[in-house]
Amino acid sequence: MEKKAHPLLRGGRRETKYTHGFSSSEMETLTTICETLIPPLPQNSLKKNSKKIQYLHRASGSQYPIPDEVAEVVMKRAFLEARILVWGLLRILSTRIGTLLLCGLFCVSKSWPYINKFSDIPLEKREIVLQKWFKNRFLTPIRVAFLFIKFLCLYVFFTQVGENSKNPAWDDIGYQVDNEENHSETPDERPLQKGIVETIYETESSIVKSLVQKGLKVIEDTKNNMYKVQCDVVIVGSGCGGGVAASVLASSGQKVVILEKGNYFTKSDYSSLEGPSQSQLYESGGILSTLDGKIMVLAGSTVGGGSAINWSACIKTPDSVIQEWGDDKRIPIFKNPEYVSAMDKVCERIGVTEKCTQEGLQNQILRKGCEKLGLEVEGVPRNSSENHYCGSCCYGCRRGEKKGTDTTWLVDAMDCGAVIITGCKAERFILENSKYEKTRGKKCLGVVATSMNKDITKRICIEAKVTISACGSLLTPPLMISSGLKNPNIGRNLHLHPVIMAWGYFPESDSDLKGKIYEGGIITSVHKVGSYDSNVRAIIESPILGPGSFAALCPWTSGEDIKNRLLKYARTAHLFAMVKDVGSGKVRSDGRISYKFNAMDKESLRFGLRQALRILIAAGAVEVGTQQSDGQRIKCKGKSEKELEAFLDTVTAAKGPKSLVKNFTTYSSAHQMGSCRMGTSEKDSAVDENGESWEADGLFVCDASVLPGAVGVNPMITIQSTAYCLSKKIAQMIKEGKFSR
Repeated sequence: MEKKAHPLLRGGRRETKYTHGFSSSEMETLTTICETLIPPLPQNSLKKNSKKIQYLHRASGSQYPIPDEVAEVVMKRAFLEARILVWGLLRILSTRIGTLLLCGLFCVSKSWPYINKFSDIPLEKREIVLQKWFKNRFLTPIRVAFLFIKFLCLYVFFTQVGENSKNPAWDDIGYQVDNEENHSETPDERPLQKGIVETIYETESSIVKSLVQKGLKVIEDTKNNMYKVQCDVVIVGSGCGGGVAASVLASSGQKVVILEKGNYFTKSDYSSLEGPSQSQLYESGGILSTLDGKIMVLAGSTVGGGSAINWSACIKTPDSVIQEWGDDKRIPIFKNPEYVSAMDKVCERIGVTEKCTQEGLQNQILRKGCEKLGLEVEGVPRNSSENHYCGSCCYGCRRGEKKGTDTTWLVDAMDCGAVIITGCKAERFILENSKYEKTRGKKCLGVVATSMNKDITKRICIEAKVTISACGSLLTPPLMISSGLKNPNIGRNLHLHPVIMAWGYFPESDSDLKGKIYEGGIITSVHKVGSYDSNVRAIIESPILGPGSFAALCPWTSGEDIKNRLLKYARTAHLFAMVKDVGSGKVRSDGRISYKFNAMDKESLRFGLRQALRILIAAGAVEVGTQQSDGQRIKCKGKSEKELEAFLDTVTAAKGPKSLVKNFTTYSSAHQMGSCRMGTSEKDSAVDENGESWEADGLFVCDASVLPGAVGVNPMITIQSTAYCLSKKIAQMIKEGKFSR
């Protein structure tokens, strides 16, 4: 790399020992599983347009430190059931009897001891065993465990970097890290510096001084082992909801403190390295799924939240959704013209532009395919300049052109005296029984938090007149429940905008479209898939997939196949179909997400997936396919329209890996909303129409979780506009004297 990124985002040699706790025999088994997934192949066995492969053919998943890194992620990131499944599987396969039970005759040999452990079975037979497990619909626990290991092994293999911040496989697959920076002069390299306290750099002896220097009153409570900090408003979370609320309330004259679990990074800190970046900037290191492994979930976990790492799409709330929420669900802010005005103010503050001067490969493909088919394709506004040609904004924008809350709303809040405390996780809200006869039985007095820095042992208690939870749809419900709130709607009605992907291969020699899939703006075009009654059934956009995510989501059918797929990485374009989901899920504790598809959603996803494949074919793909576990695909060259349609008829929105089916698929989600939805009655909502808890005075929710339902498009503008309206209302309530400490 040309410049040194922040140490946490740089990758390279591990500085601490592994703490996964697996035994040597269990690690031996895991190592051989990784080798089976990514096996060494004979010299020159892989070819890529006559270019000799330098590394990938001989590379193996058994190479240090891949198995240890996989084991570490399993123990640190996975939920309990997944850890038990993986540990149990490794334990069983590290014995001969266990291997015989799960592998059958494949472990039998002609010589003593006649029955081999899994690690002693020849590689060719191990591959057959894995292939059978992936297809066996009656051994779903084993399949889920192996799917998890497969995901991690491929992800780690293609994201691991050395001291030079490079991976030896990248040259073979045609990948380069985006090193371009914006060299234009900026007024402040760290725009939040004046109001930030980063606990990662603090100690027990320095934290109080740092807080006081930012204008906060701090009292050390030795009896309860905590520091007490006083302010007017405390906000948990700094993303699309929290950032906007902080700006509005600080500018209204309130002393605002923001708590953020993640760390603070700026454009000069970012590395564009997939592995280290996802580990630091995403919830659960970017490795988070529903409990059944059916949906991979991406959510931000850094200063700026999702706005710091999202794909820049700035689509206003559709009129039909505003009408649904205002008229059908009777939410006042969506009936008021001020909501439309709020969307305009949000777009102005985050610098939304309507045009894109140069599109990347995947968006060119989407546009070309739609035009060939006579389908309408629209440009997608972005919170960056019109010539912003960056495919790595998902790892933080090195150019500094994308305007997340960390460079807009939070800067405004700091200018008005707000303070943000990073590396600090909220534990619970401080609730006491209300002394007055009000509709709510409790009163919120603030929040108790713990520093992620273990050198700071005292908890931090922020006492405030108003407390706002803005830590997102996945974390706000667990925080409210752990604080003792009982409303049954908290954590329910979680919408995920489920996504299913199609891919198409466009070799440079056969295409007039230039570039690589990881170059250019991530989402600059969209096609809306309509139905007979003119309603939008799904939208089709392009994703960004680094080599690790690309490999992890690829169906695995053999070691040779997965390597050949990766050799085509740079020109294998993906399009996804996303639905405004009627189905919903639950999240009531950290990291434990359940979700149930609605039949209508599955049909819309199937319809959208087939449309995405048609677009790829029309754009000139020589081969197209899905992420179904059997490697579903077809070579397009020489195929008649009838043959292609016959293939499309086989395409479905398959069930997940725990289902009793032979072929399964994995879905994705980058949008979570509705898990603390607002409403007019506590019987069907978690908070009232102002975002205030039905159970506690002075406790508000101001993030995507308050949305009454799914938006159906990228929700950043909707979240920020809703937060703007709610925080304006909160500011008015404070001004009227409705809250006191």
